[in-house]
Amino acid sequence: MNGVGLRQKAKRVVLMTFTCTLSKPPPPPTQRLLLLDRLRPSSPAPFSAVAMSSFTSSATINGSQDASVSPSSGDSERIIKQKKILRSKIRKSLKEMDAAQRSIEDNSIQRLVLEAPWYKSSKRLCAYISCSALREVDTSKVLEDILQNPGKDLQDNGVKKLYVPRVEDKNSNMCMLNISSNEDLIANSMNILEPAPIDIDGNLREDVMQASEPVNLFLLPGLAFDITGRRLGRGGGYYDTFLINYRNLANERKWKQPLLVALSYSLQIMEAGVIPITPTDVPIDALVSPAGVIPITLAASQWY
Repeated sequence: MNGVGLRQKAKRVVLMTFTCTLSKPPPPPTQRLLLLDRLRPSSPAPFSAVAMSSFTSSATINGSQDASVSPSSGDSERIIKQKKILRSKIRKSLKEMDAAQRSIEDNSIQRLVLEAPWYKSSKRLCAYISCSALREVDTSKVLEDILQNPGKDLQDNGVKKLYVPRVEDKNSNMCMLNISSNEDLIANSMNILEPAPIDIDGNLREDVMQASEPVNLFLLPGLAFDITGRRLGRGGGYYDTFLINYRNLANERKWKQPLLVALSYSLQIMEAGVIPITPTDVPIDALVSPAGVIPITLAASQWY
């Protein structure tokens, strides 16, 4: 179907409201592709899907990504180049984003997260600590909600166990450590808050990879996303490496895989096919933007 046909069909799709409640199950993944025109910002996307199609090494079929085919060395070089260009354009757009608009979108996104059934039901989760200098979607209200009642009895309603990222080295290695207060955080060499490895009592903080119980939810940052589940990070590979390792751990222990939810400003949502991917790029299950929650995979759709 050509672009005109998609846009015409998109007019007949009803987008989820801010309350994220549906009177009927969400549309299947192929139909959710048609929500794109409603989610895209008013300014043109950095690239067209047609222009990027030759650089995309994995197919998107029925809303899921098939990364089983490894790109050739030539394809890999082109993908790296295109990712670099796209990152540059998104960073520029984020830098130019109006501060008042950014605050409005931050509040909307966090409200949607706090009201989401998958958040309310989660007992153990990993979440990033937003950095304003990086123009990341704010997570301060979400973290405050978790840390205001940091009890250890996870049977109590509303009590959650939180793990946040700590960069270990420059080789894409990152850990997720448990915190119970904002006072557990320190600024690293790049002035980004992260957990101190030792707690106030001199004990090593619990690493989520050593935890005896599975994580239910990941809240993820990124530079660009689309509603087929593609995520473009900042280029360090830290989150993709960690998510692959945790997925393998969950498989070994026969745990249910956690729900991967990304938080995105309106201008970070790209046209389907624009974001090039490789087999090491981990797709997301759901996307939260100011327009609403977009469930992408069956794991996310079952909540609505």
